[in-house]
Amino acid sequence: MERPEHVLFLTGRLALPALTRVLTELGALPFTWEIRELGLQVAALMTAEMVRRRLSTPVAADRVIVPGRCRGDLAALSQALGVPVERGPEELKDLPRFFRRAAKPVDLSAWRVQIFAEITDAPRLTIAQVVARAQSLRADGADVIDLGSLPDTPFPHLEDCVQALKSAGHRVSVDSQSSDELLRGGRAGADYLLSLTPQTLWIADEVASVPVLIGAEPGDEAGLWAAIETMQRRDRPFMADAILDPIPFGLTRSIVRYHRLRERFPDVAILMGTGNLSELTEADTSGIHAVLLGLCAELDVAAILTTQVSGHARRAVREADVARRMMHAAVQLQTLPKGLGDALMTAHDKHPWPDSADEIATTAAQVKDPNFRIQVSAEGLHVYNRDGVRRATDVMALWPQLGLEGDAGHAFYMGAELARAEIAWQLGKRYVQDQPLDWGCAVERPPDDKLAWCAPAPTKGARP
Repeated sequence: MERPEHVLFLTGRLALPALTRVLTELGALPFTWEIRELGLQVAALMTAEMVRRRLSTPVAADRVIVPGRCRGDLAALSQALGVPVERGPEELKDLPRFFRRAAKPVDLSAWRVQIFAEITDAPRLTIAQVVARAQSLRADGADVIDLGSLPDTPFPHLEDCVQALKSAGHRVSVDSQSSDELLRGGRAGADYLLSLTPQTLWIADEVASVPVLIGAEPGDEAGLWAAIETMQRRDRPFMADAILDPIPFGLTRSIVRYHRLRERFPDVAILMGTGNLSELTEADTSGIHAVLLGLCAELDVAAILTTQVSGHARRAVREADVARRMMHAAVQLQTLPKGLGDALMTAHDKHPWPDSADEIATTAAQVKDPNFRIQVSAEGLHVYNRDGVRRATDVMALWPQLGLEGDAGHAFYMGAELARAEIAWQLGKRYVQDQPLDWGCAVERPPDDKLAWCAPAPTKGARP
């Protein structure tokens, strides 16, 4: 019988009791473990170079796990120690989930649904502005740039926009109710035309663009099906769109139409326009896109058309990109869309408070220096140092207890951190001191380079 893997966990003095408790509560594991306190108070201050100096070799372990915020080159450290070294989760309470994910890694690189991202005001933009907008949309995950049209608004540079986008490496669709604009876009080299009705199906004979077919009106299933059968007889590529209606004007009926479309034509490529729900419902769009892309995964929808017009839908493309990957993985693995990633959980976290008030108090009792630590529990905000714990749910109630009236720099820092902590408590988000709140895919966040060192805060500058 093979010897089980032996894992060495490195930590600091303050985290040692909690790490021991968490590992013990995990129960039976496929490995044995031990913990070594590396001679520092705060585990988050551990560095690869510190580990190299303080951990003697040979290391009596098959793998070493360091705190998630450990800075430095772990590849070089692994080579120096002769065993693999990896970062654990940033919060030790997340170790159970960390090991579950390590045992079942999920590949989110694959997807089936293409994203058509519409530039709705293209006629009013310059060619350079259209290309710049397209670059941004592609960076967020768009596969096809859709040039929209506006009622009673000429689009004299339509052909130039199509050709400029094609030259920049984009696939392009032209989206218009004008037969003339559709013809012009197709002749300019557009890859797709949105949309052809039974009355305008003749346009498909004039250009090589792939048409998206719709009925004469949203509920016209007979017309849509007839157009599909016509294109099938011609052996021409196309997509079909049953039209997603907004709430309360037929959303449920339109979903049923998509289901009937799939049942009648099992192999037809379907496009679903999502803007009628994401733009016309005043709710956070990350959840809307999760549900819509879940429907798309079940219906094997080939593409969606999305817009970013309303301010609240400003991340629609990025959210759709995340959602299509998660829902594809869920379908492939035949699992619920849980534990596949946190990027769509923009307003609330599933596990916002890793420590209880009692656990924070236990940690605070070990602190012997004057530096303030901030943590958040379900009960509120906790600020502590060697002088004790202050707790409140209102940041302003904490200010008189901090004694920072004569230290403007420190007061500014604590004000910024406590404001962030209060938001985290109010919304139910994970708060980590000195780190920005995680808003998922709703906010652009640079990757955390563990090889780089954090710059000192401006409040640490020289004082007069």
